[in-house]
Amino acid sequence: MSTAIPTDRLAYDDLAAPADLQRDCRETRDALRPTDAIAAAARRPAPSLDYADQRRDLKPQIEVSEAAARLAAAIYQD
Repeated sequence: MSTAIPTDRLAYDDLAAPADLQRDCRETRDALRPTDAIAAAARRPAPSLDYADQRRDLKPQIEVSEAAARLAAAIYQD
């Protein structure tokens, strides 16, 4: 069993006046109030995880120009 080490620091500001505690609560609520963008994102439905709804082309198509193909052919001649 562990023993608690006494400290001078209080876990909560128990000695504060109720008005100060209420002000802290209001400021915290205002700071944590969701913005319109967050609220809109929370209302959007979750994406589907069904296999049929997944994108088929996950890898991007890479276009190789004629000049790049000629350079590669010149460099890697066997």
